Parts: sequence; structure tokens; C-alpha cells
Amino acid sequence: MAKPIHAMIRVLDEARSVAFYQRAFGLEVADRFPFDGFTLVYLRGAEDDFEIELTINHDRTDPYPLGEGYGHLAFVVDDLEAEHARFTAAGLAPNPVKEFHREGALMAKFFFVTDPDGYRIEMLQKHGRYR
Repeated sequence: MAKPIHAMIRVLDEARSVAFYQRAFGLEVADRFPFDGFTLVYLRGAEDDFEIELTINHDRTDPYPLGEGYGHLAFVVDDLEAEHARFTAAGLAPNPVKEFHREGALMAKFFFVTDPDGYRIEMLQKHGRYR
């Protein structure tokens, strides 16, 4: 069976992106590999093996257009309201908390935040299929 190990996004400013993912999600640099022309930075949480791979192309000066294909990354937390308050206090400008209901029952409680490069990230309350 295949196991997901990382998701890669291209970012413009390594330090700014690493700081955002550390402050917002507690991800730390697991590895950093500089190459001629680009650098790969792998971010990982203490409780998980799944990583966010940041690709920094050294010659890039313009922001990456996100296009219509990218949707979002998602994280799940035990206390969504507390995380929303923490994000707000940290100046991360989260969107308001919303709820999805399906057939009269709560399906998901969530909010979105946007990283420095415009990538949308969903924070979900641990519930139902979101564990």
C-alpha cells in the first residue's frame, strides 16, 4: 500500500515561509538541501512523518501564479476555536470559523488561513472522518 510522505509547494522567500509554517503549525525544518539553482526544505511536525516540501528556485523574483488547479492543504486539531484565537493573536489573519452540515449533522468545522505565497490552508476540528 502506498503511503503519502509529502506535499511540495514552490515559495518565493524561504525564511518568510519557514517562519509562517513554524508559527502557524509548529512545523520545524527536518532537512534542508541546497542545490545549484534551487533549495529544498522539508518541514515536519513532531507527531507526524508527513512533510511539507518547500521548493525555492534561486532565480525566481516574481510570485508564483496559483492558477485554478491548487485547492488547499489541510491540518486537523483538537480545539479549533483555540487555534483560531492563537492564529488571530499571532497576526496570521485566519478567516472566520465555518461549519458544513450534511443531512442535518455536522460534517466539518473549519477555517482557512493563507500563507505568504497565497496558498490556502484549512484547519479542521477533529471530528468524524477528519482525524
